[in-house]
Amino acid sequence: MKQIKNNQLLSAFQPMKTKKEKPDWKIASEIELIYKTKVKASERPHITSSEAAYELAVKNWNPDTIEFFEQFKILLLNQSNRVLGVYEVSSGGISQTFVDLRLLFSAALKANASGLIMVHNHPSGKTIPSHNDTLITRKIKEAGAILNIDVVDHLIISPENYYSFADHGKL
Repeated sequence: MKQIKNNQLLSAFQPMKTKKEKPDWKIASEIELIYKTKVKASERPHITSSEAAYELAVKNWNPDTIEFFEQFKILLLNQSNRVLGVYEVSSGGISQTFVDLRLLFSAALKANASGLIMVHNHPSGKTIPSHNDTLITRKIKEAGAILNIDVVDHLIISPENYYSFADHGKL
């Protein structure tokens, strides 16, 4: 029979640990804010009108889905109204999509955008704003004012035409 040493015997009969070790509360995840671009500032699209924004939006929309389901995107702008990027905020159903302001503005803040243009499609092809379209426009404009991010326009688009809140004095 194998001889057991005293310390081995003691360790075999020690009570089990039932309490978990507490992690160091001072440890936190590092957050890094980076905006990477592969486009020179001079080559970025320049938005000078609602029509220019519409043309860029349609180019960045999947033609197979524009009349199928609703999507909400933003064009992120620098102080010169040059496009920093296009961000898809949400995709929804046939008649609506949910817009989370935290996601929308986290993208704008991460890109260091000075302004933004909201764009969403109506699969029906009718570009007349709904009551909900007007409410979300007002809500995003108010939030943008707090963050010092100018909401330049809100476009409702279809493959053939668009409605501009700014052009109609509703922004």
